[in-house]
Amino acid sequence: MSEPVKTDKPTRVPRKNLSRDAWVAAARKVLEKRGIAEVKIDGLARKLKVTRGSFYFHFKSLKDLHEELLNEWRRANCAPFHALSDANYDDGLQLFTDIVHVWVDEAPFSPALDLATRDWSRTSKALAGEVEENDNLRMDLLTQAFQKMGYDQDESIVRARITYFHQIGQYALSFKEPRDIREQYQPLFGSVLLGPLVRDPNLKKR
Repeated sequence: MSEPVKTDKPTRVPRKNLSRDAWVAAARKVLEKRGIAEVKIDGLARKLKVTRGSFYFHFKSLKDLHEELLNEWRRANCAPFHALSDANYDDGLQLFTDIVHVWVDEAPFSPALDLATRDWSRTSKALAGEVEENDNLRMDLLTQAFQKMGYDQDESIVRARITYFHQIGQYALSFKEPRDIREQYQPLFGSVLLGPLVRDPNLKKR
């Protein structure tokens, strides 16, 4: 009598519980691509293939998740500039270079997160104030850099604004290019932004 044929049944691997970080990462992707209005519990649960209960295991409310997204922005996009502010530079060119590298290196700075948070701030007075504070810090750092390079106060402010508005405009346009091309142009951008002005004798000074 032949023995019955044994069939190997696949072993079920229990699904791991999603961590808080996994929820935040998923929410951040939605925020960056579609805006804060689309960061919804049900949508995230469907995306992650879990129930709403998994969300409430980690968060008290959607507002709690929103705050963690803002903490992501603060850590990645604000903290590097606060660190530069605390460093007390004497060399203006080095300060300018380090500011630019925060943007260019994108480690941990995230242009997509910065732009999404700026859009989000249009719906929140408190966040708008925080974004404005960080804009002012970044422009103040640039102004300090130009002043330390020997430019007067007015020219330093204008150069700082041109530098910063250029950077924000690039993000707003979602302008992208290969990293090697960006690095190729970086020294020329620096020469343009740092170079002497063509003086108009008819230019009125305040």
